[in-house]
Amino acid sequence: MKKFEAESLEKVYELATLEFNCSITELVIEVIQQPSSGFLGFGKKKAIICAYCKTQKEQDSLVTKSYKNKNVKIEDVSSRIESSNQHIYEEPIVEKDLESVTKVPKVESKEKIFDNFYGDNSENEISKIIIKKSKEDILKEVKDGLNLLFDTTCFKLDDIRVSFYDNETLYIEFLGEDSALLIGKEGYRYKALSYILFNWINDKYGLMLRLEVAEFLKNQEEAICAYLDPVIELIKEKGSFKTKPLDGILVHIALKRLREEFPNKYVAVKTNIKGEKYVLVNEYKQKDE
Repeated sequence: MKKFEAESLEKVYELATLEFNCSITELVIEVIQQPSSGFLGFGKKKAIICAYCKTQKEQDSLVTKSYKNKNVKIEDVSSRIESSNQHIYEEPIVEKDLESVTKVPKVESKEKIFDNFYGDNSENEISKIIIKKSKEDILKEVKDGLNLLFDTTCFKLDDIRVSFYDNETLYIEFLGEDSALLIGKEGYRYKALSYILFNWINDKYGLMLRLEVAEFLKNQEEAICAYLDPVIELIKEKGSFKTKPLDGILVHIALKRLREEFPNKYVAVKTNIKGEKYVLVNEYKQKDE
């Protein structure tokens, strides 16, 4: 019996099926810990199970033995198996609703989520599986959660605006006297705040996030656009380009802008040996005919 851990029961079931190379119906599973999302990602618990695979081969071998010798009792078969040092586990309690799990959803890679973080409209299968509520319910829940989180802080904030930027992206805007203080000088806390909110919203609703605090996002977009204008002209001349290392939201803005400018080119986020991210623009490799 092996132990598996993941963010949800669906993912941990998928790990078990991949490990034993069998379907989920062939697994005997004991749920050790139910997953919990906590509050805004805090106090989050992983799903933990123990599982093993009861192969059809073992079942067939027992059936064959019973047919060959009708006088052999089940107790005799069990004793022979034990004497031959074949270890059989006691069958644990299987979760009652296991049969209802017929399909394990595919989870997008971190790179794809990264590319979509600030409003890429590419298809997102996670959101299609997770979102089961109306837009009005989602907006209300998110706004209530944000008010609960920030009402007790020392920051003087106006009403937090929550709306849909597009079908796959939630737009959150902080306004008020202390909104700039919320992200600190030069916005050094913006990345941390957006990361916390993104993990909560994406995990619960399958949505991307566009966060605006005291026009920080607007100013960053203007700055990166000024940097990209000559870059776009170079790409038109040379056909390819690699941007300088970009931090936080800048890489997302650059990715979106360059994909809009060059829809027929390969545009993707890459990471150098120092762990810094940049955007690469190149021609698609054509296959030899």
